[in-house]
Amino acid sequence: MLVTTKALVLSTVKYGDSSLIARCFTEHYGLQSYLLRGVLSSRKGKLKKAHFLPLTQLEITAAHRGKGSLEYIREARIYSPYATVHTDVIKNTMVLFLAEVLSQSVQEEEKNAPMYRYIEEGLQWLDSTTGNPNFHLLFLLGLTRFLGFYPDTTAAHLPYFDLLEGGFSSHTGYGPSVYGETLDCFRKLVDADFDELDQIKMSKQQRREQLDTIVTYFELHLTGFRKPKSLEVLYEVFGR
Repeated sequence: MLVTTKALVLSTVKYGDSSLIARCFTEHYGLQSYLLRGVLSSRKGKLKKAHFLPLTQLEITAAHRGKGSLEYIREARIYSPYATVHTDVIKNTMVLFLAEVLSQSVQEEEKNAPMYRYIEEGLQWLDSTTGNPNFHLLFLLGLTRFLGFYPDTTAAHLPYFDLLEGGFSSHTGYGPSVYGETLDCFRKLVDADFDELDQIKMSKQQRREQLDTIVTYFELHLTGFRKPKSLEVLYEVFGR
């Protein structure tokens, strides 16, 4: 079956000497893996290596056999080209980190259009603005809405946030908890949207604490989730 759909590139791995396997989150078919034959050696083919940089937004035409095997992309075009994401050091570091998180988090082999739109629109917002050093924090918290563990804000006035239970509490629980200044920053992020990010001020240390908190939150709620390898690069860039 020949299909056309939007697709976000999550990751690629080399296959043989000249091919790639690309994992993509598609708008209409969820998570799919595609074999890109000869894409590393062919200069005249319809598929270009540059189309498959992390979180590139593509429109693809692909052959789907639906038998759990690798599918094939016939044509691909970038439908929302980035102006700054791949050239701005901070934005590019964020995107590489988010691509790694998404590769571990998005596992659905079925349509999830609301999550697709959230990722798509978030990246377009990042590309069109001057960039905010807290973007990746808010993006990941927003992503938990679609993964099923968005923080319960019913009792947001309480002095602790239990990362294992996913809610605010009057006392520490069995799992790790957030409190004090770290919780104050966490509350601001939970209540914000992208256009309000400039109003949230954090020191480098506070930003690192928030990132550690959110990564731990993902580890506790997603089976098999591991601390991203690109985390150290993110620390280095924001530690300047």
